[in-house]
Amino acid sequence: MMINRLNMTKSILIVSFALSFTGLFSQEQSPKIKSAETGKFLEHFNQAVVKKDSSLNSLINDDEPLEMVASGFGFTEGVTWIDASAGSYLLFSDMAANVIYKRDKNGVVSTYMKNTGYPFQDLWRVGMRFNNSKPKEDPAYEEFNLIGSDGMTLDKQGRLLIATWTGRSIERIEKDGKKTILADRYQGKRLGGPNDLVIDKKGGIYFSDTFGSMINPDNNPDNELKEQGIYYLKENGEVIRVIDDIPSTNGVAISPDGKYLYANGSSDLFIRRYEIQSDGTVKNGKLLIDLSKEKGLGITDGMKVDRKGNIWTTGPGGIWILSPEGKVLGSIAVPEPCTNLVFGDDDKGTLYISTPGSIFRIKTKARAL
Repeated sequence: MMINRLNMTKSILIVSFALSFTGLFSQEQSPKIKSAETGKFLEHFNQAVVKKDSSLNSLINDDEPLEMVASGFGFTEGVTWIDASAGSYLLFSDMAANVIYKRDKNGVVSTYMKNTGYPFQDLWRVGMRFNNSKPKEDPAYEEFNLIGSDGMTLDKQGRLLIATWTGRSIERIEKDGKKTILADRYQGKRLGGPNDLVIDKKGGIYFSDTFGSMINPDNNPDNELKEQGIYYLKENGEVIRVIDDIPSTNGVAISPDGKYLYANGSSDLFIRRYEIQSDGTVKNGKLLIDLSKEKGLGITDGMKVDRKGNIWTTGPGGIWILSPEGKVLGSIAVPEPCTNLVFGDDDKGTLYISTPGSIFRIKTKARAL
């Protein structure tokens, strides 16, 4: 059952984004996209921002255009903003290519790191089978295994942390470029495919684990844990399991005050909230929001929390903006299923959004933590 849920998590994204938006993201409210290369608006879409509550005015302008800033990838994930004295930049994973790309402030995209997921030669043996979300009749339709890394974040020292997916580990990239494996097992059993991660104020790491490293997890001897979950990696290296009531784990985030852990439910389309304890465990889990009845392409995958505690999450039709209590404030319609997001640029107010084939951005009034 859990394995089927995992397959459903990614299969939802296979549906073509060419279908009309419905429900909250109606045909009349589909996005207006500006090409970063031409600076011109494309005429295929109208308004991107959908306001559901007046408080959204303090977070984003309702006429703000959505820009496509990079395209032509297999399956992008893990968008992460890096501040650097020589010039800040965006990093993102391409899970189909097994690389992490860098997009600089001039819009130039280059390879930042190779073999960030599966490190060996027999790539055909690993990774969930997937495609580029285009319909099969489209000449551009492609199939591939998701062999690369997934979510990323930074630790307190500014070092890159990676959920390696097919690498079945949480890794840290040292300042000299060397990789350090921080966690790859729980109670002696190998992780199944770390998906996303977030760091707390103490330096501990919450991360979600899936079956994503395996093509066929059913009856697979490499599937050692047999179930998905969310774990906490303590500073001393101990890994403890903290959440086991989400069948298909995915994105994780922490409230600004460090009191709450948010966890996404993937294809089940919900967010749960948990109270964080001093030892890293959590309690009193509750359903924050259920989006399962909403229309549109996409799942509750990646999410971020802004400085005021509002939650920005992927979901049906694009990005959903929620109050800390789970009230829907509004949304941003995106023409491809969204996988992850991050606040970036000098003011930490531009929202960068990853989709299977492209990277989008939109200016907001919110600010990253």
